Amino acid sequence: MKKNPTVELKLPILKDMELVATHTSDVVAKHMNLSEEKSAEISMALIEACINAFEHSETKEDIYIHYIISDEKLTIKVIDKGVGFDASSIELPNIDQKITDERKRGWGLMLIKELMDKVDYESDNTGTTLTMTKNKETDE
Repeated sequence: MKKNPTVELKLPILKDMELVATHTSDVVAKHMNLSEEKSAEISMALIEACINAFEHSETKEDIYIHYIISDEKLTIKVIDKGVGFDASSIELPNIDQKITDERKRGWGLMLIKELMDKVDYESDNTGTTLTMTKNKETDE
């Protein structure tokens, strides 16, 4: 097997297309012998990342997802060719307000950071690349 095989998806912005990404992550997680818990965390983070790309990138182009498999970790890149965003303009949601708010939105990046071991993003007016990593072994 290739040292760090990569699985690549190209997703059109269609309803429920994030489920294709999570089905793929389930297969990859199984291949890597990741626990059910880690697989579920990856799926939840991936759903948030895809929805963010679909809703906020303002792109009409496809979203790309790369799953980079190694012995130690799974790295997932979610790439869009949208308008980008300024990370400094993102405010952490006010928990008390969100609990009573009818629109329970604005948790995406915070949730992704909570679910994954490492999260980075690069964004400018040509698009955004969100890189999420889940370690095979827990850092405790």
